[in-house]
Amino acid sequence: MRHRPASVLVIDDHESIRFTLSEILTFAGWQVETAATGRDGLERFRARRHDLVIVDYHMPDGDGLTTVRRLRALDPDVPILVLTVEEKADVAARFLDAGATDFAVKPVKAPDLISRVRLHLKMRALVEAQRHRRAEPGGEKGICPSTLERILAFLREQARPVTLAEITQGTALAYPTVHRYVQYLEATGRVATEHDYGKVGRPRKRYRILS
Repeated sequence: MRHRPASVLVIDDHESIRFTLSEILTFAGWQVETAATGRDGLERFRARRHDLVIVDYHMPDGDGLTTVRRLRALDPDVPILVLTVEEKADVAARFLDAGATDFAVKPVKAPDLISRVRLHLKMRALVEAQRHRRAEPGGEKGICPSTLERILAFLREQARPVTLAEITQGTALAYPTVHRYVQYLEATGRVATEHDYGKVGRPRKRYRILS
């Protein structure tokens, strides 16, 4: 089954630039829609929810910075690529703070534009694929939801950080299983690790659940 081409929204008040960007992106195989103002661009995005948005800095009817903020409020994940003739670091910083994903100086060359768009679309696809895997009944590959919840329930009941041995004893699971699941929880930011520096021997790791 073939997937639909990614859709790109170009928001720029210059007709010649809209045309050029549209030609480049269409040649690369993406579906392209254009808008001449930030307001029009926001309306088009609300209607279609494009996979990536390209925004010009200086535009009438709301500048690029305002447009980026409003786009990011509508969608926390969509890649937003900002194009401008200014090379000032503070301009780039303001756009990144507003929620832009990337920043490029005009005139942008076709190979650079295509590579940037392709990279951000690929990164978004990876994030969405990971999110779908987590939403599936089986959860992450090799992770059983009931076993995971068993360990989490035990950690929630603890008033202090605990060792792997204590988790093993408290959950009645095999040590290798506990070790693998706790590593997964640590990697996904759901538990924190502390080191217990005793008087003798190597420090022991203790784990606590993060609220």
